[in-house]
Amino acid sequence: MLDFSRQFAPLRAEILQAIAQVCDSQSFILGPRVAAFEAAAAAACHARYGIGCASGTDALWLALAAAEIGDSTAATSHTDPPDAVITTPFSFFASASCILRAGARPIFADIDPQTFNLSPTTVAELLRSPIGDNVKAILPVHLYGQCADFDAFNTLRQGRPDLLLIEDAAQAFGAAWNGRPAGSLGDAAAFSFYPTKNLAAFGDAGLVTTSNAELEKRARSLRTHGMQRRYFHDEVGWNSRLDAIQAAVLEIKLRYLPKWNQQRRDRAARYDELFRAAGLASSSASASTLDGIVLPYTDPRAQHIFHQYVIRAPRRDALREALTTRGIGSEIYYPVPLHLQAALKGLGYKAGDFPHAERAAAEVLALPMYPELRDEEQQTVVEAIRTFYA
Repeated sequence: MLDFSRQFAPLRAEILQAIAQVCDSQSFILGPRVAAFEAAAAAACHARYGIGCASGTDALWLALAAAEIGDSTAATSHTDPPDAVITTPFSFFASASCILRAGARPIFADIDPQTFNLSPTTVAELLRSPIGDNVKAILPVHLYGQCADFDAFNTLRQGRPDLLLIEDAAQAFGAAWNGRPAGSLGDAAAFSFYPTKNLAAFGDAGLVTTSNAELEKRARSLRTHGMQRRYFHDEVGWNSRLDAIQAAVLEIKLRYLPKWNQQRRDRAARYDELFRAAGLASSSASASTLDGIVLPYTDPRAQHIFHQYVIRAPRRDALREALTTRGIGSEIYYPVPLHLQAALKGLGYKAGDFPHAERAAAEVLALPMYPELRDEEQQTVVEAIRTFYA
């Protein structure tokens, strides 16, 4: 699925020099290297502020908590949290667990079957329902590196100035919607720099972006146990600080990211070309797995960065097994929708509640995708798939 060595090799000397500088400085947590990366990342996202933290999961929680979504005492008060946050059931677990950690209740709405992103139509239906009065925020996920429909989500805010938009941009650094980068579309955004991401640290790391000064001030306090002055705790926060070595690595990689993201788009276009040439994919926008493989759809308003290249595949599980037998990596993002996860059964959802998300979970397959992927490797992948269906 990934070969980290291909990206590291040409940057090795530059990265090791930066790590050595951090070691020589003896400033390991936060500090000037973190501040420099925060400023560079915020500028890349067209946001006023960047707040580095320990992971993408913590970034989601920080964004929600800093925006005063949820009730931090809910976990100990045994009362129903007053706030609800609408999000997608087709995402990584953190999209929902961070809402619960903030003391709010996740409310799911189904996805758009073409983009896999949260459907504004289903969100609008929820907002018109009785539960809509308790909804304080919408948390769309920019899944696989394509931004959710922020034109529609901003329209939903009309008449609801208190309704916040929080971007789960964990997979989308460098993506854009109508020319505006992910990280600047909502009131706040959360990024992950887990090593498999398109902008990848050498461990866990995350970032919150926002242009709201109050939200920025509170997020910085919350990431250091609620302190604005050392050892003076204004509220109960958490330890979620970004270390300087990760910031140094990320600041270097950020300079190369536009080129890498374009290479991902080029790789995606090459996959499309190979699948169509092999007669495996329909060109119809309304295609289903009854027609063969369904290729990724890019909304014309979006600049997709293809963090993942995800097809819909007939007999997906058997195909994946065949690829594994031939030494070809693949992954399922995600095999169980969030509303059917055992840990979230208390939310009261059941199979059939979100048919588009459930169908996607049964059909999606992510193929090898990274900037350094070679033409002949893509040909090997597509030929293996062609052989399987033949």
